[in-house]
Amino acid sequence: MVQSAQAGSGGAGEDRPGGVAIIAVSVGNSRIKFASFNDLEMLDDGASPNTDIEQAAGLIAGMFARSAGAEIVMASVNPAIADTLESILVGRTGGSIYRLGRDLGFPIKHAIDDDSTLGQDRLLNAIAAFEMTRQACIVIDCGTAMTVDFVDGEGTFQGGAIVPGTRMMLRSLHEQTAALPLLELNMPASERGAFGKDTTHAMMLGVIAAARGAAYHLVNTYAEAYGGYPRVIATGGDARFLFEGDEIVEHVVPDLQLRGIAVCAKAALAEDAGE
Repeated sequence: MVQSAQAGSGGAGEDRPGGVAIIAVSVGNSRIKFASFNDLEMLDDGASPNTDIEQAAGLIAGMFARSAGAEIVMASVNPAIADTLESILVGRTGGSIYRLGRDLGFPIKHAIDDDSTLGQDRLLNAIAAFEMTRQACIVIDCGTAMTVDFVDGEGTFQGGAIVPGTRMMLRSLHEQTAALPLLELNMPASERGAFGKDTTHAMMLGVIAAARGAAYHLVNTYAEAYGGYPRVIATGGDARFLFEGDEIVEHVVPDLQLRGIAVCAKAALAEDAGE
């Protein structure tokens, strides 16, 4: 299954011989992210919001060629895109692509009533966050949708909440009204003050406040239910925009899902070795 990098093999695995050498690929609703890892150390990453599937496949194949002994491990919340990307990568690399949920499991317990529709992104965030903190934690994932999830002190994924992401809110305001414009997400200049002085300013203030307010409310609700204040980690494409320097968010880790894939790969290797 997932291989161990060999000493002196060159590429991504050379720096830390004997580690788990993988290329982690995360297929989301709006972008494809990927990075090479040796054990849990990220060595190289790629992708941008505008990278299409062919470009992403080319970049991943190039990363694979530079990473001797690595395996490609993919997670997805968009099966159709993931299937297409897998087919392209198999053709370009000549190797197998390991899929989370199909070929590899998720080394985490959960308390969800029905996990059949639970997104892999949420599980991967939880796995990586608990690996980082080793204590109760909350993950705010600021993507197409914003999720706020709780992992207890035993590392069990307890669930959470799903709310519209900032860009989804902006698009909805435009599409569901007659006059509101379609806006790109931007931070209003602080000197403009707290009160929206025109429609664009008012929309941007409202969307940012809605996202932050939902996160703050849920964090406090989870802390009260748990009986203690967990560590709070933000991830996703808009995490830095919304929570960089925020007093309740201790860490902003945009690549948390990719790190979760690396943790899963490392656990699979340990299982294969009988550890």
